[in-house]
This record gives sequence, C-alpha cells and structure tokens, in this order.
Amino acid sequence: MSTEIAIVFGLLLVSLVLFVSEAIRMDLVALLVLAFLAGSGLVSSDVAFSGFSNGAVVTIWSMFILSEGLTRTGFADVIGRQVMRLAGTREGPIVAVIMVTAAVLAAFMNNIGVAALMLPVAVDIASRTRLAPSRLLMPLSYATLLGGTMTLIGTTNLLISESLKDAGFAGFGLFDYTPLGGCVVIVGILFVVLFGRYLLPQNKLDRGRKVSQRGLRMRYGLHKRTFLLRVPIDSMFVGKSLGESRLGSTTGLIALALHRGGKSEPLPSRQTVLRGGDGLLMQGRIDQFRELHRLSDLVIERESPVLKSMVADRLSYAEVTIADGSSLVSELIRYVPFRNRFNIAVVGVSRSGGYRMTNLAYVPIRAGDRLLIQGETDVVEQLGKFADFRDVDVLSPERLAEVYRPDERMFVLRIPRQSGIVGTTLEKSRLADVFDFRVSALFRDSQLTVMPRTDAALEGGDLLLVEGQPADLDVLRSLQELEIDTKLPKNIGALETQRLTLVEATLDPRSRLAGRTVAELNFRERYGVEVAAVWREGEPVGTDIADVRLQVGDFLLLLGPHATLQLLTADTDFLLITPLGKEPPDTRKAPLAALIMAGVVASVMTGIAPISIAAIIGASFMVLLGCLSMEQAHRAIDWRSIFLIAGMLPLGAAMQETGAAEFIAGQVMSVLGDAGPWTVIMGLYILTAMATMIIPTAALVVLMAPIVLSTMSGMGFAPEPAMMAVAVAASASFTSPISHPANVLVMGPGGYRFVDYLKMGVPLTIVVFITVMVFLPRIWPLVPVG
Repeated sequence: MSTEIAIVFGLLLVSLVLFVSEAIRMDLVALLVLAFLAGSGLVSSDVAFSGFSNGAVVTIWSMFILSEGLTRTGFADVIGRQVMRLAGTREGPIVAVIMVTAAVLAAFMNNIGVAALMLPVAVDIASRTRLAPSRLLMPLSYATLLGGTMTLIGTTNLLISESLKDAGFAGFGLFDYTPLGGCVVIVGILFVVLFGRYLLPQNKLDRGRKVSQRGLRMRYGLHKRTFLLRVPIDSMFVGKSLGESRLGSTTGLIALALHRGGKSEPLPSRQTVLRGGDGLLMQGRIDQFRELHRLSDLVIERESPVLKSMVADRLSYAEVTIADGSSLVSELIRYVPFRNRFNIAVVGVSRSGGYRMTNLAYVPIRAGDRLLIQGETDVVEQLGKFADFRDVDVLSPERLAEVYRPDERMFVLRIPRQSGIVGTTLEKSRLADVFDFRVSALFRDSQLTVMPRTDAALEGGDLLLVEGQPADLDVLRSLQELEIDTKLPKNIGALETQRLTLVEATLDPRSRLAGRTVAELNFRERYGVEVAAVWREGEPVGTDIADVRLQVGDFLLLLGPHATLQLLTADTDFLLITPLGKEPPDTRKAPLAALIMAGVVASVMTGIAPISIAAIIGASFMVLLGCLSMEQAHRAIDWRSIFLIAGMLPLGAAMQETGAAEFIAGQVMSVLGDAGPWTVIMGLYILTAMATMIIPTAALVVLMAPIVLSTMSGMGFAPEPAMMAVAVAASASFTSPISHPANVLVMGPGGYRFVDYLKMGVPLTIVVFITVMVFLPRIWPLVPVG
C-alpha cells in the first residue's frame, strides 16, 4: 500500500467518523475533504472543484426546482388527492394507493419533495379513517425511495450514470433503470401491503378521528398545564406592561390570553399594559411557577462596601472581540460555558456603537462582536491566548465607569439559614435564568471566592456579590401577589375558539431552522405564534421548551391566531399536519408546469439534449413562466445535499487516481472472486446496503462507484450490471431513519423509534435484494469487455 493510498484511506475513515458522530455538519465535512485533497495535491485543483460543475450535480439542483414548480402550481397535489379517492377506508388498499402514488411521483420528482407533499395528505387520511399515522407514513417514505429507482432522475442514479461517463462508458439513459426499478417497486409495494404493514407500530397516541382542539390539548397534556393568574387591584404589576412584568421570562410560562371586562385578547403582546382585575390564561408548569417563591426570602444587604472593595481589588473588566474563525460564532450566549471554559462572565455586548447590558442569554454571538467581560485580573490578562478572542483591552477604572458603571449594578444578597435554595447549586438556583443576575463573588466563613463555578453549592448565611438590577427582586415578590386558579371558568375557552388555534407541524427536511433553539428563533416575534410542545420519537422533549434545539423530524405543537397559522402553510420551513381549511392551490399554471416537465422528459428520451441541459432549461422556464419565483427556486434547492455531493466527488476521483479503489477491488476479488462475478456483485450490493445505515447515500455512491468500476474491470466484465445493483442498493435505504431525509421527515409525525425502521426496513431490504438478484441477470446480463 502506497503512502497516497494510506492518506486517502485515512481521509475516508475520518470522514465516516464525522458522518456517524455528526460532530460536524455533513456538507461541511465534504468541503473540508475537498479542501484537503486540493491542498495536499492528491488531486489537481480542476478535479477538486469539478464537483460543482458536474452534470449530475447540476441536474440534481435543477430537479429540486422542477419538483417545486410542480408542487407550487398544485399539479402534484391534484394528482395525489385524486388518486387518494380510490383508497376507500380499509388499511390495505389505503397503503397500496399511497405507495403507488408516491412511487410514481418520485420517479419524476425529487423524493424529498414527494414525501413533504404527501405527508399532510396521509395524516389527513389517517384521521378520517381512524387509522394511526404510524401505519401509513413509513410506507409513504419507503415508496418515495422505491420510486426513485425507476428513472435516471433519482440522485443516486444520476451519480452512478455520471461515474460511468467519467470512466469512458455510455452512462444510463432516462428509462434504463425502469425495467429493474419497476420490478423492485411492484415487489416492494406488494410486500409492504401484504406483510410488512403488520410489522409497523400501532401507536395509541394516534388513534381516533380527526383531532379536535380539545383532543390536541388532551394529547399533549396541555389541559394539565393551563391555569389562570388574576392580577389583584393593588398589585405592583398594575400599570406595567406584560414585558416589564417579566412574567414570561422569569417563569417560563406562555401567556395564552388576557381576559378583561368579559373580553379576551389571544396571545397578548409584550406591550400590553396590565390592570387590576385582569385574568391571564397561562400555559406551563405551575410547579415551576410556585418554585420561584423559594427565592423570595433572599435579603439585599444595603451596607456591604467592605465586600465590594475586597472583590474590586481582584476583579477586572475587559473588552474583547470575537475572532472571525471562533467556534463561538452563531452560539447563544446562554449556551456557551464562559464561566467554566474561560472563567469569565459576559456582562455586555457591543453592536452599532452601544452596549446591551440586560437579557443577554439569547443573544447570538457574531464574528466581530465586542464583548464586555468580567473575571479575575490574572485570568483576564491571559485571554489573548485563546483563538476565540482578539483585541483584548483591559478597561481602566475611568473607562469602566463610563461604559458600565458597576457600582450602580452591584449589590449583595444574603441567603437566610432556612432559605429554600440552601443546598442547590448556583446553576440550579435559577438566579441567572430568572433575573439575569451574575454572581461575581461568594463570601462564606470569612473566605472569599471570586467568580465561583456554576456547580458551587449554596449554604445558609452565604453572601453573594451580584451584578444586575436590584429592582428585579421586586418583580419576584410581586409574583406572590398573583392569585392562581387551576379550575378554569367554562366561559374561558381561548384554546377552543377560532381566534386561538392549535396545529401540529413538522420541519421540512430542507428547513433552515434545524439546529436552532426555540428561544433563539423567537416564534412569538418572528411568526406571531408560540411553540406549546415539542415531540421527538413519540415523546415530549425537555421540560423547558425554550432550550430545545430543533431537529428535522421533530413534531411541533404551534399555538396562535387561526389567520396567522394559515400563513405558515406558505412557509417552506414547515409542513403543517393539522388541516386548517386552507384555500386549494391555484392550479391555473399546473398544465404549464406539467408541460415543462414533459418537455424535459421528452428531450432526454429523444436525445435532443442530455438530462443536465434539459433539466436546467426546464428549471429556467419554470421561473420564467411564473410557476414559482426565483426566491422560491433558491429555497427549493437542498444546498446541503449539493455541497455534500460536490465536496465528496473529488474523494471518489482521488480513490481512482491513487489506486485506492483498485486496492479495495483487489481485496473484494481475493474474498469473493473465485465464486464468480454474480457473487461479487451480490457482495458489493450487500456492502452498499449495509453502509446506507451510517453514510449519506449520495456520499456512499460517490465512494462505491470507483470500487465497482475497478472490480468489474479486474474481472473483465462491463460494469453496467454491478453499477445498476449498487444504485438500487443505495436508493433502497430502508433500515435507518438517518439514511434518507424522507425517513427522518415521517419519524416525528409517525411517532417512530429507531427500532421501528429495523423491524420493517430489514425484511424489505432483503426482499428488494432478492428481487434484484433474480431480475438483474435477465435484464442486464454480464458482457465481457472487448
């Protein structure tokens, strides 16, 4: 084994580890692979960047636009709904019709788009027929994967064909996949309808007819977390806005409605001024609200200059700039362990020439931000050694007084001996979460600890030097004045009125919201709705919804005015599962979109243009003729997939040029070669099918193609049969939810667990394997190379 081959194998191993661990985004891993190959000279710069101009890559992003055009004009929706009328009410026929429809559409559209299009339709059918969505959604996902095996339009099929062309072969035509793919689709659907569906879970959560608003409340347990807070006539809250009251930020509660004088205002804004006698319908954990009362006995020590002066000698402040390549960029201040990692605290953020000093928890960090930080003097002086920071400027007392005025923000809290927070840690005391307080020092038994760690336990008699606003403690004491009523009057039904509606939604596989927290997204200000609950793999996620980091496949319960929620139907980040009685799509341009797609197919079939050129021309006409806007076209493209493929293609080329692919092919031949060529093809198929559980299918095909080409070349046979087998094996990725975005998409709405994919995915994979091995030799017999 040469050094170059060893380097390629090492790079491949590192890539696989990163793909499996998800420590780094898959598309970023691919770009790092590209950069390494180009920088190391393993491939030329032309080869390294050729992925972005590769015909398969161009075709793939063009097909995203073509699929979106069919969806936006309502063409695919019309076909799907018309065919659904044939299903009846029995589970078997329903599953069959859903799978046939999805498979046919996926043969000519992007399979992610087909899954997203038909997901709400399938859920609606489940509600009307009293079937669990878990009985329909996995068959839907698998049907889109099966349908993708029938034509050249499928991503893996395009990459396989392009690899053949790069190796000097003719490549596959548009319908060359159809004979084998058609057999796979027919056998796969028959297996699921006759046997496989009995392996699916019957999630009790999903039973019942079309879910009412009351049913949604019961399903998510909201009826147990809804109560009324009454504002007394003489409350300190009277005259303050809802935002100033800090009711939401300090308690983690959602204000569902404000009741005043017999009228109801759903989802009141932060600017709404409270009056005596107001009733606030709140949702959240009432025990968490009551838990705040234990902080009410904290005592402000008015005379504490000695402690302040002791700390001032050991505490410094500095302005630091976030470096461009810092790992902190895009993180929320709340989620960066500044105290434990750097032994500092962030007390301000400077943007546009001014400092923000309060409510810093959910401020995202940007490159170039100037942070005002606090820490022990020797620690602050050493911050320059961290790559995350640059331009560390320790503030003089005069500059500090001008920027921050710490004397006005520092005070001392004493913890009484019998306080409810004795024995808890600083972190669990919620002082930082509730009040935005920063504990700069802890004084206990004549011992001073500056910048105590968040896991430091509190004891009775402790003195805490705190930075914040002392007036915030008055807010806490005001909370105790509020009257709690858990028995709601019958005339208060805000959740069941048309003015405030609950809907279930999931993230689109191409959503930009994945990986961000609920609090960071600020649903109230951004969309005019609230996230009432988040479900993942069939169970609620976390007790504090604000901290939940969303993933594709999550099931969101959204709460808001009916008209506002209807606007989300046009938002490409969401797929609304609960029907809102929306207007049917404008189908006037559906025939035009269908004609454009038919033109693309016809031009490829007749040889007028290769599929890459035909697809890009068709995508251009979709926009030019108004089937969708250019902005919608940009958002339709799954750029993560494009960068993943374009970044990994050079690795496939490196495997070919360095001899790594030939080396692996030699190992395959040494193990299976004596058993004959079809045994080798079977081995390659099985290896590919197993790898789909951990490797993205697009990257897998790029890696397998050179291995297959080298193996078949070494045996003296044309590579088309083996390449066809690998294409089907990669497309039929049934055994894992992470193997394909379509599988992830249905995971939340179906309430599936990882093991559910194994239960039906493994048998279906075996059935498809047998089908391929039976029909492939007859459709694509082995042909010796010249």
